[in-house]
Amino acid sequence: MRIFENFEHRNEKLIPRRKFYLRVFKFAMISLLILLVSLGIGVVGYMEFEKMSWVDAFLNSAMLMGGMGPVGTLQTNAGKVFAGVYALYCGFILLVSVGVFIAPIFHRFLHYFHIEEEEQGQTEKS
Repeated sequence: MRIFENFEHRNEKLIPRRKFYLRVFKFAMISLLILLVSLGIGVVGYMEFEKMSWVDAFLNSAMLMGGMGPVGTLQTNAGKVFAGVYALYCGFILLVSVGVFIAPIFHRFLHYFHIEEEEQGQTEKS
């Protein structure tokens, strides 16, 4: 099974619910992986630039990813620059991960209403 399979074309039938739920789960795991890798980048960055313990680095990274901001005051200029860049990166990653997670749900929603619209158009022509 390929990771990024093609979604069904608008002329094709909806995939069965079980396969759809599997697709949603797969995209949720991809989204979670994106978030975990991004969290890891933050932890390593804080450990390197601010010489924080891994627990403090995790806390600061998680707070930034959650939109709360860093917990403690930063001591070095490099750490401050890293925190600023990481905060911008986290905002972007939030949008990307939500987009990846929502993609199969949004596709099914649009696909369902497109099929319903075609069926109504066919009954009106008859």
